[in-house]
Amino acid sequence: MITERQSRFRESYINQISPWYHGLVHVGVMYSVGISAILWCVGQLSSPTWEWWLIIPIAIAGNFVEWGMHMHVMHRLKDVFALRAIYDRHTRQHHQYFTDNDTNIHSVREFRIVFFPWRVLIVLVVASALLGWLVSLLLGADAGYMVPVTMIGHYLVYETFHFCCHVPENAFVRHCPLINTIRRHHSAHHNMGVMMHINMNLTLPLADWALGTSDLDRGLLGHLFNGYDTRHQKPALVQIMDKYRRAQVQEERVTLEGPRLDENDLRALSSAGRVVPG
Repeated sequence: MITERQSRFRESYINQISPWYHGLVHVGVMYSVGISAILWCVGQLSSPTWEWWLIIPIAIAGNFVEWGMHMHVMHRLKDVFALRAIYDRHTRQHHQYFTDNDTNIHSVREFRIVFFPWRVLIVLVVASALLGWLVSLLLGADAGYMVPVTMIGHYLVYETFHFCCHVPENAFVRHCPLINTIRRHHSAHHNMGVMMHINMNLTLPLADWALGTSDLDRGLLGHLFNGYDTRHQKPALVQIMDKYRRAQVQEERVTLEGPRLDENDLRALSSAGRVVPG
């Protein structure tokens, strides 16, 4: 159940959204540009064979970059203009708007708090083009085009999965493989007590499994196809999460910068995996 603290923040945030903002335009432009860029790159391919296999290592690397950006930029303040803005939008806004007490949106207007601004896609397109050019110098043009195809595709999957984590409960998100896994995974991440340390992936929980930052005690396949199952959650984390769902604890111990964890909380987090310094 949503707490008064979260309800107050939501009301304040919605009141500050520009009257010019429209969620469907936001999402429509993002997907149109992203898909168009992918199709253009595919159209430039001449006769790829083995180059298609490059999608796998690029996607795996992207999964770890996703983890690193989430852990070390979106949840760790870097006092640099663009990085500071990412932290502010994520930790100080997104994680105040959504907690595991209530992770759902209820209107198209709320797309603004779920999807990244357009400039993120623009930066990604430019970065992927530069990396693709470098790869093309080493492995040929077809190999180079696999970089933006995979990076932009990964971004669109990220946004789609994240959206599925914040829509109201329905049969699709509950029963669709991988989607149901990441929905539970991300809901646990939104707990105020563990949000700075646990469940940083938004596509597949590969890096969380490999780097010890998952709330589950399972193997890789168990992580990928866990669905809504909570039986494998680490007991130490369950205790912290139960504690920080309480309205009084949120009022007393949670700030815009995240939770003020006590020594017992830190010991429990450490026993369940790894605590990444702030």
